[in-house]
Amino acid sequence: MTVNTFDPNAPSSCATTTLGQMLEEQPAAPTQAAPGAARIGFVSLGCPKNLVDSERILTQLRTEGYEVVNRYDNAELVIVNTCGFIDSAVQESLEAIGEALAENGKVIVTGCLGAKEDQIRAVHPKVLEISGPHAYEQVLDHVHRYVPKPQHNPFVSLVPAQGVKLTPRHYAYLKISEGCDHRCTFCIIPSLRGDLVSRPIGEVLAEAKRLKEAGVKELLVISQDTSAYGADLKHRTGFYDGQPVRTHLTALCQELAKLDIWVRLHYVYPYPHVDDLIPLMAEGKVLPYLDLPLQHASPRILKLMKRPGSVERTLERIRRWREICPEITLRSTFIVGFPGETEEDFQMLLDFLEQAELDRVGCFPYSPVEGAKANELSDSVPEEVKLARFDRFMATQQAISTRKLARKVGQTLWVMVDEVDEEGAIARTAGDAPEIDGVVYLNGVISVQPGDRLRVKVEHADEYDLWATPI
Repeated sequence: MTVNTFDPNAPSSCATTTLGQMLEEQPAAPTQAAPGAARIGFVSLGCPKNLVDSERILTQLRTEGYEVVNRYDNAELVIVNTCGFIDSAVQESLEAIGEALAENGKVIVTGCLGAKEDQIRAVHPKVLEISGPHAYEQVLDHVHRYVPKPQHNPFVSLVPAQGVKLTPRHYAYLKISEGCDHRCTFCIIPSLRGDLVSRPIGEVLAEAKRLKEAGVKELLVISQDTSAYGADLKHRTGFYDGQPVRTHLTALCQELAKLDIWVRLHYVYPYPHVDDLIPLMAEGKVLPYLDLPLQHASPRILKLMKRPGSVERTLERIRRWREICPEITLRSTFIVGFPGETEEDFQMLLDFLEQAELDRVGCFPYSPVEGAKANELSDSVPEEVKLARFDRFMATQQAISTRKLARKVGQTLWVMVDEVDEEGAIARTAGDAPEIDGVVYLNGVISVQPGDRLRVKVEHADEYDLWATPI
């Protein structure tokens, strides 16, 4: 990490943390695994939702007395939790499986790509067992088949109350549901993870409380469709701490606010009831941050994608949100080069970016996914056109981001520290999610710890990041 000087020509970068590094950096559990415990290697790929699945499997492994290691050569078995959403993720997963087989030889595969067993076995026939996403019990059954459970020691506590986490100690992902009821034509998540299944609200809140008690300072609420939480249960009333609580995103946020830690919402479809969250943000009860997966702005392309929402209505709601909560940060992702996308459709997307002035934006050139309905659409966009549109999109958004961040120079903001070394600290504002958004460089600030919250004054900004000094 280099933060001592600002170089306007240096490329912006963000750290990528391997699973091995994460295991090494974990705060020590109350006790270590029992001597001679069976050793299991683990590789976790994919999105934060997949990371939560990995944490659940690892927690159960540790509960049963297995030792989780970050090397192939001293593991008795390796588990690879795969991603299979787009072609590049499939390729990465297949390569990870091949590496584990070459280095260890005994490999169990789970996760999204596991739903396509034939595809895996066509490339790696020596894989021992394969299971799909969130198949926790099946993964453990497979482990037991090849590496029997260690002898249980009732006097040794193997797992902290919050379970095994793969994130730094000061933040954690809180998954509130599985699956999705949407049928977007570019997506195969419902076929991999099924329809929406919301977790009981009492169970979610109890996990959040345990995480706070373990030192977590920020909860990142995730699911496939966060704003649909509880819809499958008809938003029935559940119970937490002896009190009735409605199974609904607004009620969940009101309860999480009582923990007095940062609460950040991801993957929120802009349904009308999302409007009810904005006053909570204005009041400081949850972070003024919304991750909205909008995908496009051409009505014709949105229809081909089978995406909900009207572009004009979305722009009007964004305007109202900013009136209620001026400091709100809006993040979204978009696809360019979707089948049938014309230059006119793409220009609508660029016009939307200029009008919406979103704070953080990701973009992906369309890539066909095996099993997706979009594969049946005609008028595919040539690769060179996709890439050219991607470059134009990113240049447009970069200018918007540069303009918006420049307005922060001279402002005072709260930040949370993520990293510290001899050169200084790297932190994030309330408008920056870990790993995907920008950072705040605090040059020379070393007498702080990850998870500390500081008040800082912004001294400089570039396209994505800020430089600041503590007040």
